[in-house]
Amino acid sequence: MTQTTQDFNSGLKAFLDASPTPFHAVTSMIALLEIGGYRSLDESQAWDLKPGAKHYVTRNGSSIIAFVVGTEPLAKSGLRLAGGHTDSPCLMVKPQPEINNMGYFQLGVEVYGGALLNPWFDRDLSIAGRIVYRDQAQQLKQKVVDFKQPVAMIPSLAIHLDREANSGRSINAQNDIPPVLFLEDGLTGSTDFRTLLAERFLGEDSEVLDYELCFYDTQPAAEIGLKQEFITSGRLDNLLSCYVAIQALLAAEGNNTSLIVCNDHEEVGSVSAIGADGPFLESVLERIVQAQGADNINSVIDGSLMISCDNAHAVHPNFIAKHDGTHMPVLNGGPVIKVNVKQRYATTSVTASLFRQLCADSDVPMQTFVSRSDLGCGSTIGPVTSSRLGVPTLDVGIPQLAMHSCREVTGSEDPLRLALVLEAFFNKAGNLSIEVE
Repeated sequence: MTQTTQDFNSGLKAFLDASPTPFHAVTSMIALLEIGGYRSLDESQAWDLKPGAKHYVTRNGSSIIAFVVGTEPLAKSGLRLAGGHTDSPCLMVKPQPEINNMGYFQLGVEVYGGALLNPWFDRDLSIAGRIVYRDQAQQLKQKVVDFKQPVAMIPSLAIHLDREANSGRSINAQNDIPPVLFLEDGLTGSTDFRTLLAERFLGEDSEVLDYELCFYDTQPAAEIGLKQEFITSGRLDNLLSCYVAIQALLAAEGNNTSLIVCNDHEEVGSVSAIGADGPFLESVLERIVQAQGADNINSVIDGSLMISCDNAHAVHPNFIAKHDGTHMPVLNGGPVIKVNVKQRYATTSVTASLFRQLCADSDVPMQTFVSRSDLGCGSTIGPVTSSRLGVPTLDVGIPQLAMHSCREVTGSEDPLRLALVLEAFFNKAGNLSIEVE
């Protein structure tokens, strides 16, 4: 990979800004892959997967798998897998969202994932996602849409009316966060949100039937700090990992069969047809393995490795006590190996050692994260994928602050570092199993 840190981060920021929803993220990834020579596959058709072939396949428009068929036999190189997820905590528009209070037109929302709600107040918000509609010919169609400019806000209650706002205020997800879109004029009757969507995005005589839409903060991604050492953006968790994995795959030599998977629905448990706990990855791997003449996927698992990439908790300077005293990842300190004995992360001593060696080979610093013993631990697609496939797996991530906020922070040096390690992983010659004495 020949990109400088500045060039890499410039592409990353453009990707983040273009990807307010999983549907947009997949569209953005497809554009990058096609520039790199990857071509689309249809799951309903037969696949002709010759060595050197570069392809991608999507499900639901919000999950994607991209892979290169290696020139080395699977028995020699195994499968090289890297994963992330396309979804982020957000505010989803409800199916019957219209609220009219005191002349304000608002939309009811449902909290998707474990969102930090306080940062959503007093932001310039827009709406994006997917709509399904019936056109003039009475045909059902779907379309990815984005209002792009700010169209809504969630105003804070003035401190004069809530003197406890800075000491003990809680947020009621039903009552306190419906965004305001405009003032009703009292002349046109009740506003229908589906009609607004049709007027904005469709032609005449087309009718919106349903949608999956969310609000997002319109502030663009930026490099900040007196030394430009931070990247701030929405959806760093986990579009950052998706972009890093794409760049590593595009830079890979193609000798080994290498694959990236970016699943939707991780933030709500991964249990869906397109989530990590669904059949998507397994079905694609079976077709790749069959095309390369292996008996079945189990015959190549031992020499394979899955690197699950999902951002890690950096130590917060104002809340140091929330971290284990000997496991305090810092921004720009390098990628983080995530460990949990309850298997909330899939890392083992073997898979961690393989990653440590890759970091050393790439001259990239690395860190380790373990939660405090008296705090719970999050999870990601690593344990889910590992349990479904039986593939040796580890969980890693770029350290960040403000995880699950609508505006998150990471270091400007670490994204390229992880991309270099993943590129080395895709290119490393030979089987990845470690000999037992």
